Amino acid sequence: MSSSRAWPAELNAGPVTLRPPRMRDARAWSEVRLRNETWLTPWEPTSSLAWADRHAPSAWPSVCSALRKAGRAGTMMPFVVFYADRLAGQVNVSNIVYGVQRGCTIGYWVDGALAGRGITPTAVALVIDHCFAVAGLHRVEIDIRPENAPSLRVVEKLGLRREGYYERFLDIDGGWRDHVAFAVTAEEARGTSMLARLPQLPQPL
Repeated sequence: MSSSRAWPAELNAGPVTLRPPRMRDARAWSEVRLRNETWLTPWEPTSSLAWADRHAPSAWPSVCSALRKAGRAGTMMPFVVFYADRLAGQVNVSNIVYGVQRGCTIGYWVDGALAGRGITPTAVALVIDHCFAVAGLHRVEIDIRPENAPSLRVVEKLGLRREGYYERFLDIDGGWRDHVAFAVTAEEARGTSMLARLPQLPQPL
């Protein structure tokens, strides 16, 4: 099955829901991103635009359109994460390839005010299960800066295998940053789900 048939989709576990981005998310997305500038900037791609300009409500239509276009093309599966009825972050499945590889990479961010509640591990687990069971992918990779302790805890909770160390891998926050590569294959997840690896789901608000 191709990712174009696996997306759009809605994924749920407890109070955590993932769905495709919509144009009406502009105000909520902007509010969260603007409020989290200090929390998110160290892990964001380098840009010549000011944070306020990149994350104003007026910036969302082009961002949303690009994400949805990539989703329809099957090269990406973008999701907005909600915690109850509150926009809490995003999880994007990117660099989807089929053929002999059938792999992808996953990136994510969460509202700093909601960090530590188990939202991100739950969202990532849902997406990985979806990649294997519905999209027919074989391998999922997550690349994390070694300084990013919260993101490292996410892959640790899910039991992803450390695969390697990429020097000066991505242009992040104004420089070429090293990343640690973690991965999981369909064989490693067979017989259970990534969601089942979590001791408990997030509690409702």
